[in-house]
Amino acid sequence: QVQLVESGGGLVQAGGSLKLSCAASGRNLSTYAMGWFRQAPGKEREFVATISWTGRGTDYVDSVKGRFTISRDNAKNTVYLQMNSLKPDDTAEYYCAAGRYSGIYSDHRMYEYWGQGTRVTVSS
Repeated sequence: QVQLVESGGGLVQAGGSLKLSCAASGRNLSTYAMGWFRQAPGKEREFVATISWTGRGTDYVDSVKGRFTISRDNAKNTVYLQMNSLKPDDTAEYYCAAGRYSGIYSDHRMYEYWGQGTRVTVSS
């Protein structure tokens, strides 16, 4: 049973930073694509970032490019999302996901394992 547990969310002022972590257990996910998604109240789930199993491939939604960085430590079975210059529009529940493919994917249907989420609130 694969379990993904996110942490690092919280309340931060606009312009601040947070680093989210997603720790996996139950299976070595070093060959899996990993992604971060978010869902704001009243809105649909949105792709945020993805990283290939090697870590050499990444992609981001346009709204976070230059502000967010996804990374992974396969030895720790953990993926991270460094979020800088946060804006109130970044307020959402953030979810990490794992998919058994080697590339990078923005489509949530490519991911089979999901965490429970961590809340990020950015105040203006």
